[in-house]
Amino acid sequence: MVQMSANTIVTPRCSVVCGLKDEWRRNLSNGRDAVAVVLGTGRPFLCSYGGRTAYFAGHRSIARRRNLRAQFGWLFGGQDRGSKSDASCEHSESVNEDILMFFFELDLGTRVQYALNLEQYDVAQQLRNKLTEVESEIIKLRESKRGFSSKSEAQDMAIKILRLRADLQNAIESENYSLAAELRDKISKLEAKSVEASVRALAYENAQFAFRLGQKVNHKRFGYRGVICGMDPVCCESKSWMDVANVDKLTRGSDQPFYQVLVDMHDNPNLLVAYVPEENLLTPEEKDTDRFDHPYASFLFYGTDASGDFIPIKQLRDKYNQPRHELPYDPLDQDDGDGKDA
Repeated sequence: MVQMSANTIVTPRCSVVCGLKDEWRRNLSNGRDAVAVVLGTGRPFLCSYGGRTAYFAGHRSIARRRNLRAQFGWLFGGQDRGSKSDASCEHSESVNEDILMFFFELDLGTRVQYALNLEQYDVAQQLRNKLTEVESEIIKLRESKRGFSSKSEAQDMAIKILRLRADLQNAIESENYSLAAELRDKISKLEAKSVEASVRALAYENAQFAFRLGQKVNHKRFGYRGVICGMDPVCCESKSWMDVANVDKLTRGSDQPFYQVLVDMHDNPNLLVAYVPEENLLTPEEKDTDRFDHPYASFLFYGTDASGDFIPIKQLRDKYNQPRHELPYDPLDQDDGDGKDA
């Protein structure tokens, strides 16, 4: 279990403060660009961004799944361009947990390197131990996702087939032909299932996505603006979540890409992150360079490009094995005077 001590984890524009409610105001930065997430011990914890304040309800342990409750709400009003009550069906606690765990991993790695630079080797070792625990939890969460199980299932079946073949050979050598016939039937059935599992795993790994990391999108039904910060080849949520979100009523069902989407706080101040099927997302008809506010944007993205989309940090691209997006070459952007004689 990962236990975060009562201290502040800081990056250039983002900090995580672990402690009791009384420490909130004392530990939070007053800067307009500061981001702080305060984890309490079984009490609500706070997030402050750009002078605004939000609260979560959760526990101090971030490692035990479902202890981290992503009940989120801003303590200020916002323009409601979408339908907040309906959009809440796509809210995902597991997605919020996944993003926060990614942040902890990034921040602990930074703190380890900082301690090493200062030759604080004892501190670096303690932080590295915490980092190892967080990384182990991230691997477990990733492997528990729907789709990843197909790959491990295929591997398990392959091992079982090898064992059965060895038993078959022993049965033949001992002239136990009835047992050999029974083992052949088991091997035949298991091989068919193994092929199916391998096909599912291959489809999971080779999925094609219509949207990319950092891209601004609009929701077809609820109208809010969002930014893609994660993606899965299929819906990786629980059956209970899929029932609430009416995934079975989707045109493409659950076997389509689902995206982790940061929701503009001005569009829907009560929806922190959404888990959205590909068929419910649209690319803006025109270039979207309007301001987009969200407390997670500062540690997931470097900033925005010329088209208004966000530029994902390298670690986020590595997490989803996505290439860097390059804007199309526009010769009009070049200085007309380049290459001319003085």
